Amino acid sequence: MPTMRLAPASASDYRRLAEARLPRVLFDYIDGGAYGEATLAANVADFAAIRLRQRVMRDVSTIDTSIRLFGEEWSMPLALAPIGMGGLMARRAEAHAVRAAEAAGVPFCLSTVAVCSLEETAKAARKPFWFQLYMMKDRGCVKELLARAKAAGCRTLLFTVDLAVVGARYRDVRNGMGGGLTPLARLRAGLDYAAHLPWAYDVGFKGKPLIFGNLADYVPSASRPGDFKKWVDSQFDASVTWKDIEWLRASWDGDLVIKGVLDPDDAKEAASAGADAVVVSNHGGRQLDGVSSSIRMTPRIVEAVGDRLAVLMDGGVRSGLDVVKALASGARAVLIGRPWIWAMAGRGEPGLAALLRTFKAEMKVAMALTGTPRIADISEGTLDCA
Repeated sequence: MPTMRLAPASASDYRRLAEARLPRVLFDYIDGGAYGEATLAANVADFAAIRLRQRVMRDVSTIDTSIRLFGEEWSMPLALAPIGMGGLMARRAEAHAVRAAEAAGVPFCLSTVAVCSLEETAKAARKPFWFQLYMMKDRGCVKELLARAKAAGCRTLLFTVDLAVVGARYRDVRNGMGGGLTPLARLRAGLDYAAHLPWAYDVGFKGKPLIFGNLADYVPSASRPGDFKKWVDSQFDASVTWKDIEWLRASWDGDLVIKGVLDPDDAKEAASAGADAVVVSNHGGRQLDGVSSSIRMTPRIVEAVGDRLAVLMDGGVRSGLDVVKALASGARAVLIGRPWIWAMAGRGEPGLAALLRTFKAEMKVAMALTGTPRIADISEGTLDCA
């Protein structure tokens, strides 16, 4: 689009920038979903279908987007979700992202399978960040990662529970992310990488080492992300139950957030297992296609758990208006994944900083025009349910 020669104005603008900059296999990895991507589309479409209730003649001369959650002050109810392999999309992306998040006054969550390690991210940070973890078969590895997270200053743990098995992501299969390409297809993939010279120099060359920093000790022979795949795939534990969450709760004395809950009964189980919060999530539509969107399930889960734990959500959040819609649906806060990595891939740390300013500005407009100058004023009544 001709306007893309000017400043990007929205998350979708950064998506286009990321698509132009990244090799196809990497863009499809962050952009795609499972199977036919119906749930991925529903996450966005169901937000678009929600209508806000415009109210006028209210004193909205001062708009306050701040909240307090997990003992922290946030400038707005938004956190950066964990993104696997983020450092392949932009040079040392996780270290840059934690700085941008801190400057914006919002939390950043580091993925277990990030390129930057806990220790590297901690050096870039000035305050505690969050850490995301899977329950691996090697419980010794889990304990070591928890200890490293504590040593890095992390006080909030996001524990992902919707990855007992890996969803079938057709884009990744077509691009050969798991192997299986013919010699000709491998040649074409190599030419695609070579065609993206700015990325190849900035990330492929200057961004080394391109490994999973948190897992380097467990796969010492690895020199690139693909070398970790077999080990990581072998560690996903399909036998995990709520009893394991109780074990984790006993091993972690910080805030425990269960990410990947999409059913009210599971949310109740999370509360009984000692969680402080849940993230209503379908893994961005990357796991089981055909399930409900996160925003559709959020009110049901909020109703089911009451005040037993905090309810956050992710999936389909593309603007500050969506943040307000999520809060009006009962969520305490949202996480964004694709938007922040699109911005980082497209324009680096300055791009992410600009995107976060945009989210906040959009929130302020939505709050002013719905007559809700404070976060506490946003409720079900903020939605037009006619």
